[in-house]
Amino acid sequence: MSVVQPTPRIALTWLLVAQVLVILPHLLHLPIWIAALWMLCAGWRVQVFRMRARYPSRLVRIGLLLAAAGAVFFSRGTLIGVEGGVLLLVAVFTLKLVELRSRRDALVVIFLGFFVVVTSYLFDDGLLSALYSLLPVTALLAALIGMQQSDFAERPAATVKQAATMMLQAVPMMLLLFLFFPRMEPLWSLPNPKKGVTGLSESMSPADVAELAQSTALAFRASFDGEAPAQRDLYWRALTLEHFDGRRWSQSWGGQLGVRPRWAARGEAVSYEVVVQPSGRPWLFVLDVGQVSDANAVQMSDFRQQARRPLTQNWLYKAQSWPQALREPVGLPPVVRRNTLQLPEQGNPQTRAWAAGLRQTHPNDESLVGAVLEHFSREPFSYSLRPPVMGDDSVDEFLFSSRKGFCAHYAGATAFTLRAAGIPARVVAGYQGGEYSSVGNYFSVRQLDAHAWVEYWVEGRGWVSIDPTFQVAPTRIERGAQDAFAADDGFLQDSPFSPLRYRNLGWVNDLRIAWENINYNWQRWVLGYRSEQQLSLLQSWFGKLDWQRMAIVMVGGGGLMLGLLALWLFEPWRRVGDPQQKLLRRYETLLARHGVQRSKGEGIRAFSERAMALMPLQARAIAEFAQAFEAQRYGSQEPAPGVLRDLLRRLRRELPWRARREEG
Repeated sequence: MSVVQPTPRIALTWLLVAQVLVILPHLLHLPIWIAALWMLCAGWRVQVFRMRARYPSRLVRIGLLLAAAGAVFFSRGTLIGVEGGVLLLVAVFTLKLVELRSRRDALVVIFLGFFVVVTSYLFDDGLLSALYSLLPVTALLAALIGMQQSDFAERPAATVKQAATMMLQAVPMMLLLFLFFPRMEPLWSLPNPKKGVTGLSESMSPADVAELAQSTALAFRASFDGEAPAQRDLYWRALTLEHFDGRRWSQSWGGQLGVRPRWAARGEAVSYEVVVQPSGRPWLFVLDVGQVSDANAVQMSDFRQQARRPLTQNWLYKAQSWPQALREPVGLPPVVRRNTLQLPEQGNPQTRAWAAGLRQTHPNDESLVGAVLEHFSREPFSYSLRPPVMGDDSVDEFLFSSRKGFCAHYAGATAFTLRAAGIPARVVAGYQGGEYSSVGNYFSVRQLDAHAWVEYWVEGRGWVSIDPTFQVAPTRIERGAQDAFAADDGFLQDSPFSPLRYRNLGWVNDLRIAWENINYNWQRWVLGYRSEQQLSLLQSWFGKLDWQRMAIVMVGGGGLMLGLLALWLFEPWRRVGDPQQKLLRRYETLLARHGVQRSKGEGIRAFSERAMALMPLQARAIAEFAQAFEAQRYGSQEPAPGVLRDLLRRLRRELPWRARREEG
């Protein structure tokens, strides 16, 4: 019957510390009862260790498991999926503590802990989370080291130091695998509907907005190859809103078709790279007309770019845009014309009458558009984060009564007026501008940079973009949302601790920019390191690569890394040869070739006595060598390798000729 080996005290201590560090980041997205469950299990296990409580019976363990599963189901409505599955895994990881009896049980908890650490990346894969994960991993390694019954493992400081050293030793191999191992989708790329935020929605209803909330959350970052366009030219298209029901603008079914529209590149292309944040939406952000060089992106019939599945992780893509491109310059497709001229049968009579009057005085479409824009710049319109709530005829109230609103009001009213005048028009939603970082040479586009503008269609020129907001608040377009809204009392009122509120403090702003630059490079070079980036990097190093050549590079690089690591660990150049051990190995080899093999763990005396019994003619020579070795190695005699060497020669001469010849 095998004896159950108990968990050492130092290992249990580090295991409890590791569980706290593993579970802590999960408390940001898991219910608080998981912390109460851990405290119950940890307290129970400590009392068991102190022999003040018993291990739970099988019935109690089953009851705890069923109770935890029920709590998970009631908390998340399911036992599967990302959130339900992770919560169930953390609960099992915690419950395993109360039945931890043997070293084998402890090893199961430790290895399960490594997996739970990885699941935290499902919810946050930022740099801070990656750095924090080193703490629970180190604690788990310390618990693993503490499982060894030795004086060293009983010293907490030495144990954690050894764990940190092991992690440091793994860095070269980790870097090698990261650079060369074929890229696969990471665990944290699994769909998570609650991961990510967005300042945009599939529709907008400016008439119902009483106060515009501003979010400092990052939407994406973009860096340009060469000189970047001016701030006023950065219109990042995300959605095209064609349908209007009297209060709300939304997408039409025709604009959601993955049919490539007709357009012709003209002028010089602008190349750039975008690192988009997870939003749970498939929207990609490009300048018009944009093309994304990724097989997972598709251009829709309304010129926007869309991923083939919702974005649940940071995604890096390269794009090119042609700002002077002609978009459907001749012959607007009938379905598009119908969608972009659609208006409700009733409502906003004053705006309809105004549009009819403009049509009489401006028979030319572009002249009419100019008159609408001039109306905004001439009349006392204002840009505000606190617009009034509109009634049923919201466009009439905005244009001729309140004259106060934000970009969605101006874009919606302009598109309505142009349609009423017979000009195809639609609202484009996306982002405008961004904060430029001279340190990293990129733009940070936040949710507060969300914007809406208008594009109308004329024969020969195709779709033409205009921004009526520019007529009222040019600072918003030329300098960005942060500068435009800085004087507004409602700006960032929901983000009192945002560093953007303290941009005027130089050192605070410098720290913020430096940290954002570090995060940008983390997202670009680590989280964004996909198969395309890997292939491009390897080709820049080794030229054209095929799978065979890549395998050679991986094997060769891995062997080199392992060799260097072995040299670093074992330091053979510092080792001094032990002549006594060398002679002992030659003694063992000599007897082994004569049929006497030394057993594992067998002492030199017991081995020699067994050899003497099997080889009585050489018993005296065997005994003399064994006694001399013990006296020099373990006794008070001074080491004398020459004496041992002479005794070994005498033994060799007394062996049968055949054995001596094989040994020689």
